[in-house]
Amino acid sequence: MEGRYDRIPTVIADLVRRQVAVISTPGSTEGALAAKTATSTIPIVFGSAVDPVELGLVASLARPGGNATGTNFFAFEVASKQFGLLHELVPKASRFAVLVNPGTGVAIDITLRAVQEAARTLALEVSVLKASTASEIDAAFEALARARADALFIQADGFFASRRVQIATLAARERMPASYASREMVEAGLLMGYGTNIADMFRQVGIYTGSILQGARPADLPVIQATKFEFIINLQTAKSLGLDISPMLLARADEVIE
Repeated sequence: MEGRYDRIPTVIADLVRRQVAVISTPGSTEGALAAKTATSTIPIVFGSAVDPVELGLVASLARPGGNATGTNFFAFEVASKQFGLLHELVPKASRFAVLVNPGTGVAIDITLRAVQEAARTLALEVSVLKASTASEIDAAFEALARARADALFIQADGFFASRRVQIATLAARERMPASYASREMVEAGLLMGYGTNIADMFRQVGIYTGSILQGARPADLPVIQATKFEFIINLQTAKSLGLDISPMLLARADEVIE
């Protein structure tokens, strides 16, 4: 999809026309919503970052009750915690930039609300940058200097994750402490990550998809909620940025990349 979320309804409509056996939308809240709108009969297995009951994907977590089920991995609900950890790693930072994808709709609202509330509590400034293409990511990093940002919070988004090498390279070039919701970005070179294990989410979507292909009904498969959250620090990046990470903070990390 290359970050083009506007194409999702067309793709889903094509799958419905083909009468596929199952529609799986791992890591795509937008895809899950489009699928739910497009069909009430074809089974849907989602990996949603937002509460699926609040979105109307299922009637309840224990009893989905319709043609959809899957997993909720809380990428946006933990945004305030992620923001707070970034501030702990860069305690002298007072101006934070938030990079969001304008094509993600509900995800932006939840992310910005969480970050802005956390920033108000900590008396920090927040500016918002938007990008939905590779060239716009380049432009956003150029804007960081103009915004005089001290640190960067990146919205959990599949497109951003797919551009992790580009983002990590730009963050290194700008000497910008940056955070994301999963380990992939930290392994690529960002300073830190905090969130659920995305690989576990994809695996669970695969398990449920297999169960449905073997005859299970989505209505009978309870929505699984993520229970493990990972705090990962890239110590090499911290050293390159001249950050002195306290032993206490390092001890709190689930993983330290050296």
